[in-house]
Amino acid sequence: MGDPPANPIQTTRLAPSPTGALHLGNARTFIVNWALARQSGWRIVLRIEDLDSPRVKPGVIEQTIDILAWLGLDWDEGPIIQSEDLAAYSQAMERLAERSLVFPCDLTRSEIEAAASAPQQGVHETRFPPSLRPTHRPESFEPRSSGWRFVVDPADIAFEDRLLGIQTSDPSQTVGDFVVWTKRGEPAYQLAVVVDDALQGVTQIVRGDDLLDSTARQILLRRALQLAPEPTYTHLSMVVGEDGRRLAKRHGDTRLTHYRTLGAPPEKIVGLIGSWCGMGPLASMSAQEFLRRFKLHKMPQEQVVFRPGDEQWILAN
Repeated sequence: MGDPPANPIQTTRLAPSPTGALHLGNARTFIVNWALARQSGWRIVLRIEDLDSPRVKPGVIEQTIDILAWLGLDWDEGPIIQSEDLAAYSQAMERLAERSLVFPCDLTRSEIEAAASAPQQGVHETRFPPSLRPTHRPESFEPRSSGWRFVVDPADIAFEDRLLGIQTSDPSQTVGDFVVWTKRGEPAYQLAVVVDDALQGVTQIVRGDDLLDSTARQILLRRALQLAPEPTYTHLSMVVGEDGRRLAKRHGDTRLTHYRTLGAPPEKIVGLIGSWCGMGPLASMSAQEFLRRFKLHKMPQEQVVFRPGDEQWILAN
């Protein structure tokens, strides 16, 4: 896999996925991440996580980079495009296979649900019970047309989040043996981000708490690959609609490109996000002003609710 950058400076990453245009919830995470980095002297890597290739739409990568710059954000390295080099991911899989920690699996979700005596649901997938593991696990990795799963034994994985405090979970009870290599012949999200973070020297991970469930899995992978030190995590509360569900098309068009096309200035977007981050009433502000005023300890831990009045304010002259 190679060695991570020999750099004592703390490093974070802005890691948008070009499966669709950035919306207000994404913008909040990226602006907070950027502000924390610039306040703390962290190095910022821009990484485009495009390995979910069937869903990546043409032109969205360029659009994503452009909209981040339009908001007033900058970075120190990148953009690094995940799909341009898969060698490090294959090397990681080989290391895991040598330790018999991964195995090929062609079972469908319905087959896994049928075989589990008491199916449990993770955030995105059905729990894979240990009873479905093959009796023999290969000691070499072959990126063929089957998916590969990582062996998860019972263990409480604990880490301290900068906002949420000590978090503990046992992935064997929530997701079980999870996918690390897809049937498309590409690394799955969990493996890709662990390998990338190690190679790029990422020490500070700031992201939405919808990915809190992934953290224990990624810690397990880092330890299995002997990648140290483990990063520091900061998970931000999600932006939801008035129905309490995560921001999506059902709440209207909250894409940043939509507001930009309608003539809304970036200062309105940043100002709304500032109000969501404890900066008081709605007021236009630049990214630089957000940076000067931002304080992590004032971030609300409860979910942020996007209301119709927010959009009306963005679009008002």
